[in-house]
Amino acid sequence: MSRMLWVHLALLFVTLLYGANYTIAKYALPEYLKPLAFISVRLLSGTILFWAIDSLQPREAISRKDHWLLFRCGLFGAALNQLLFFEGLSRTTPIHGSIMMTMSPIAVILIASLLGREFLTRRKVIGTIVGFTGAVLLLTRHGISLDEGTFTGDLLILLNGTSYAIYLILVKPLTHRYRPFTVLKWLFLYGTLIAVPFGIPQLAEVSWSTLPLSAWLSVAYVVFATTFTVYLLNAWALQYVNSSIVGIYIYLQPVFATIVALSLGQDHLEIQTVLFASIIMMGVYLVSKQKR
Repeated sequence: MSRMLWVHLALLFVTLLYGANYTIAKYALPEYLKPLAFISVRLLSGTILFWAIDSLQPREAISRKDHWLLFRCGLFGAALNQLLFFEGLSRTTPIHGSIMMTMSPIAVILIASLLGREFLTRRKVIGTIVGFTGAVLLLTRHGISLDEGTFTGDLLILLNGTSYAIYLILVKPLTHRYRPFTVLKWLFLYGTLIAVPFGIPQLAEVSWSTLPLSAWLSVAYVVFATTFTVYLLNAWALQYVNSSIVGIYIYLQPVFATIVALSLGQDHLEIQTVLFASIIMMGVYLVSKQKR
């Protein structure tokens, strides 16, 4: 098989892993691990894994300028991204969360356009408006309430997608200068230094000895599947394709998330949700469609 086929298969596998994450993570969140405790475990584990494996390879020197870029990648791609995701997921449903995340490809292209890396066409502007309309309809389908319903959770997932979009754009040049493990070990170290101090109080509240097997398996999946495997495959893929291509695969997440959530009885599907999701998908299609 060609390298590009392997790249797209890797991105499809990443989408499957992350689609399942919306349901699997909720077996531990928030009943057994609060959001800050969960992301602290995830970041600490990821840091240990990436540093341990990279230690088996020749050391790569990082320039001072790139350390600043890696710090920003750690902020948007690990610390802020994960805080928004787990806080959001604890307040919404797996299907809703995955649908809101599909706004990320639009954010990737808009931010890339502002940075001069993508050209903003009329079609992309229309697509952004359509996608944003679908997101607003989904957010406000039961009214706007910060205390009940899924509004706050959906909004946090939307912001998480924006943070992840910024990360994809920032990390792209680094993937051409360094090995994936070199990038990821520093990215996770900086993310850990930023986020874990805020998570220590919640970590202290966790009763590790009484965690059920389902919670342990949930944590293991998040660490090894959606942290180690997902970040590694994305970093590898970014060596060969643009940030916007990686971002586009996110719009498949609701498909996998819905299948897993319904199969495990963790969510239900409503006609309104399908309708508003279709509007978002149309916006993503318009933004992402390449001109022939």
